[in-house]
Amino acid sequence: MKVLLLEDVYKLGRAGDVKKVAPGYARNYLMPQGLVVLATPGAVKQAGRIQKHGEVKRAKVNKELGGVAEQLEGKRFLFAAKASETRRLYGSINTQMIAEKVSEEIGVTIEPKQIESQPLRMIGKHDVSVRLTVDLIPKIEIIVHREGESPESALEEEEQEALKVEEALVDIFEDEDIDQDVETDDLADESEPAAEADDVADESEPVAEADLTEEVAEVEIEEDETE
Repeated sequence: MKVLLLEDVYKLGRAGDVKKVAPGYARNYLMPQGLVVLATPGAVKQAGRIQKHGEVKRAKVNKELGGVAEQLEGKRFLFAAKASETRRLYGSINTQMIAEKVSEEIGVTIEPKQIESQPLRMIGKHDVSVRLTVDLIPKIEIIVHREGESPESALEEEEQEALKVEEALVDIFEDEDIDQDVETDDLADESEPAAEADDVADESEPVAEADLTEEVAEVEIEEDETE
């Protein structure tokens, strides 16, 4: 169904846009939240006015949160957690935990729905986006480290794991190259006898022609002697 956006909706559009959405999404979420109305001909006529109102409101909010975006951009947040030897957490770091940590450290309330991240389940560095507005989406760093260890150790562990993976890939590619070389050599060895056979056949043809010529000559001599 088509709807007219009354407010900016992240990943859908801006105020005044007409968008096609699933009926359930519109009726169960967008309409109850006052974010859209059904895109009837009468409603669409108001799109221009809604767009202008949205632009004014958006500029005001962006100005208010611009400082927060600058404060968040590239900022690092630390989480200590229990993890196995394979770096997998016993549990996870979810958006609720991240939002609480960010809000506490910057003094501005951030809602879990503004954190764009799946639950974090591994030791190491994770890049996460914080959606302040449709225009302001700063990225932050989440460092998950083992309890009782430093954040730096988590980064070193992650780097070592990445090197192991890289070395394993190099070994795989080298083995594939060796296998291809062996197959090429085998094909070359198989083709050599065929080539030699062709050479022998080519060499035998002139001999056969010479024998035929000699036979013709002998016949002619016998005919002359008979006469």
